[in-house]
Amino acid sequence: MPIASPYLLFLGDAADSLAAKTAAGIAYWRPQAALGQFRLPGCRADLGLPDLTPAEAAAAGARTMVIGVANRGGILSDGWRLALLEALDHGLDLAAGLHQRLDEIPELAARAGMLRRRLFDVRQPDRPFAVATGAARPGRRCLTVGTDCSVGKMYTALALERELRTRGLAADFRATGQTGILICGAGVSVDAVVGDFISGATEWLAPGNDDGHWDLIEGQGSLFHPSYAGVSLGLLHGAQAHRLVMCTEPGRPHMRGLPGRPLPPLADCIALNETCARLTNPAARVAGISANTSAMAPAEAERWLAETADQLGLPAVDPLRQGVGALADALLA
Repeated sequence: MPIASPYLLFLGDAADSLAAKTAAGIAYWRPQAALGQFRLPGCRADLGLPDLTPAEAAAAGARTMVIGVANRGGILSDGWRLALLEALDHGLDLAAGLHQRLDEIPELAARAGMLRRRLFDVRQPDRPFAVATGAARPGRRCLTVGTDCSVGKMYTALALERELRTRGLAADFRATGQTGILICGAGVSVDAVVGDFISGATEWLAPGNDDGHWDLIEGQGSLFHPSYAGVSLGLLHGAQAHRLVMCTEPGRPHMRGLPGRPLPPLADCIALNETCARLTNPAARVAGISANTSAMAPAEAERWLAETADQLGLPAVDPLRQGVGALADALLA
């Protein structure tokens, strides 16, 4: 069942912009669907959209309030309950991509039923998946991987899809997380799939295709992140990728959510991802580096990208500042 738009994007009490990355992704890639934002006191994220209450958003034509916060553990905060009920009361459906389901909250489920509002939990798979086989399949696939969480893997995959299509090539973004699913309308949130079936779900998501067709598969987590490496490995095996793009954020002080644990060196991250990917595709290799240099001054960012490209012998770009043309060239080489 399609989620009705336009959306009111709920930022809640997000501690920073990364915590609201789901809403930010929708606002950037589907601006026509992003009517406004709803922030609670203490929210430190701002998408630059009009601040609207559910009543104001409904009056302006909003159809659904999307919970745009991706918090650690994926739970619905008790502090959000009144805001979610308020949205239902003013005629909005609710959509979320958290691990905890909206319909698991008795108060929300009862109010939605009484008002005939719909609750969408896009993170939950709606079909079973087979165990992966690793059997070779046609078509071309690129998986974005990373040194950490939230370093631009989804953005890079979407930007590559757009770039390849601009060049007249057949290409499809394959969403593996809740934000990507809300942006493109389909996909599998692999971190909600039982571990034995993550690779199989990825094989189903990016099946065999024409030889000239590219699937741009959204990566998750990092092989070096103690919390999420299992999902990253399952994606690597199921993607059977011909090319990988390594995503990172220069200068990040520590792994997301793990103070005191530094990010791995890029060379180490490249070597391990290539080794793991070659279990199902011996030809897999990293084609380039995608870096989020937003915390750097332009000159500093250009210097870092040039030095990194020289050290690794790979193109290194910031997709926002430079585009992904060089990465697309590397995929097609």
